[in-house]
Amino acid sequence: MWFILAAIYNVLWGISAILFPNQYFRWFGMPPSNYPALFQCIGMIVAVYAVGYLFIALDPVRYGVFAFIGVLGKCFGIIGFLWAAFRGELPWAFGWINVTNDLIWLPAFFAFCVRWRQVELEAGARSKGV
Repeated sequence: MWFILAAIYNVLWGISAILFPNQYFRWFGMPPSNYPALFQCIGMIVAVYAVGYLFIALDPVRYGVFAFIGVLGKCFGIIGFLWAAFRGELPWAFGWINVTNDLIWLPAFFAFCVRWRQVELEAGARSKGV
């Protein structure tokens, strides 16, 4: 269920970033971007992740490895924001995007990856007769 919710969320967030790229800047009291197309590209990337999350939801055994890509994206998103905020390039309030896009999903995604890897190792051991 987490991956279906993540797919829906990513599609909605991605579409909102594509259609209204400066809205997020306004919400956090920032001037509009000089290059809204860059934020629209981020929206497209987020929306594309939805496809992978839907694959995982429909066939977790076959496509579970895609969850590792999601975990990496979420971790690097948080790290990138922190880097920019500590350098004064983004206001700390902009981090709410990371809370809703990354942080709240990370525990479920990480737990899925751990469990998926255990299942894969057990299946490999069974196939080798161990």
